[in-house]
Amino acid sequence: MQASQSVTAGGPPAPSRSSNSRVVVATVAVAALHVALLAVLLTLRHEPAQPVALESRAITAQLLPPTPVAAPVALQSTATPPPKPTPPVQKPKVQPKPHIKPTPTPLPQAAAPSPNEISSPEPTPPAPPAPPVPAAPAAPAAPARPTMDISAPKNVSHLDCKIVEPEYPAISNRRGEAGTAYVHFVVGLTGKIESIDLKKSSGYSRLDDAAMDALRASTCKPYLENGQPIRAQFTQPYEFSPRN
Repeated sequence: MQASQSVTAGGPPAPSRSSNSRVVVATVAVAALHVALLAVLLTLRHEPAQPVALESRAITAQLLPPTPVAAPVALQSTATPPPKPTPPVQKPKVQPKPHIKPTPTPLPQAAAPSPNEISSPEPTPPAPPAPPVPAAPAAPAAPARPTMDISAPKNVSHLDCKIVEPEYPAISNRRGEAGTAYVHFVVGLTGKIESIDLKKSSGYSRLDDAAMDALRASTCKPYLENGQPIRAQFTQPYEFSPRN
């Protein structure tokens, strides 16, 4: 049986209705499938992930008989012997030395007298006296060393001296200080002035110092008595008065 086809003159043949409907159905199906997949993805995105259940499987293990192993040699622990107690050190006992009594020396025994003859012992002659020991001569006395007689200075009324005139202090002159200073001094055997001291003050220390300085600058000759020099002492007065 041949299907009738309508042919339009002057153009291509028109498509059939069945082919158009298939295309539409296929397009709608694809679109619906995409929409469904999109909905599923959105649903899975918002829902929390469900824990995956782990499938447990029972494993049956078959135990094999143990292989005989040579028994290890038991280590015998040798017990450490306890330390031997150290015997206490015994000090050697000192044996006391036996006290040996000295054997007394036998006294010499006189010969037994003869029973037939009795004789008296002869007296022992006395020992001659020892000669007297001469006395040692006395050591000669050491010669006495010469000593120098140091006599006290003699207080004399005059001495052969060149007494220097004291300097009158200018300030004492301006102030009108006046007075007499007495200076005591000793002349030695060579004429040297040995000691100087102030016997009586003038009342002003400046005047006293001026008098002492003047006597230190003075010179003397030895004081002679019977032609022999002796130590002599003298007191020199120094009078001060204001000068114009």
